[in-house]
Amino acid sequence: MKAHHLNCGTMRPFGGKLVTGRGSYLEAAELVCHVLLLETDDGLVLVDSGLGVDDVRRPDETLARWWRWMSRPVLDESETAVRQVEALGFAASDVTDVVLTHLDLDHGGGLRDFPAARVHLSAEELAAATRPGKSGNDKVRYPDNQWRHGPRWVPHEATGETWFGFEGVREVRPDVLLVPLFGHTHGHTGVAVRLGDRWLLHAGDSYFSHGEVETPPHCPPGLTFLQKRMEAAREPRLANQARLRELVREHGGVVDVFNAHDPVHLRHHRGVTA
Repeated sequence: MKAHHLNCGTMRPFGGKLVTGRGSYLEAAELVCHVLLLETDDGLVLVDSGLGVDDVRRPDETLARWWRWMSRPVLDESETAVRQVEALGFAASDVTDVVLTHLDLDHGGGLRDFPAARVHLSAEELAAATRPGKSGNDKVRYPDNQWRHGPRWVPHEATGETWFGFEGVREVRPDVLLVPLFGHTHGHTGVAVRLGDRWLLHAGDSYFSHGEVETPPHCPPGLTFLQKRMEAAREPRLANQARLRELVREHGGVVDVFNAHDPVHLRHHRGVTA
């Protein structure tokens, strides 16, 4: 299996150093939507899908105004997963599965671009995202228009095996696991991918800054505020961050942990120094 690390949605929020911990407070920060594209023996697999073509072309239909004001997405169609899949010489129909960490609008926006793909996620996340009468954060983070095409949902219960001390882990396809990391959303998961004798763990939005999985942990104040603003449940969110720090500390030579929005992680996996 081969993994490509894609950015499927650049964001440039105000705040500079408040968000990145570096530079000036007056400059724009940079965040990304880190997506994995896996080449397998029987098709392509996406881990998360970033923003989609319709999000870029008609943002008013799916991307809440306050979210756009806060995140300031670039909305570049060439960054969408489907355009990057095509640029690598594949077709959208080659993507057989999309495995989601969660259904926030900047993670599930690309689903419409791969309508035939099976969409794997936790049963808890699907229930929260599709329940009627959503309000508050849930109404903004889960825009129904992003799945109006009727995705081929494959929900997974948080029961199963143990993986490096994490329980309730489910194999959704060979060498691709859902790892419960609830807290940021109601059914948030990590996605673990085995590459030979090593693992990648896409930890989604379980933490926002690379410093949060270091010992001792540290996080710029802007990202600390944003995590509190968007959390569904604080206690499990913080507990899972502690577990991820332990995973990095004890098994960092075998498991490479990264989150969805930190450009430091993305540059590391692309071999870019900054």
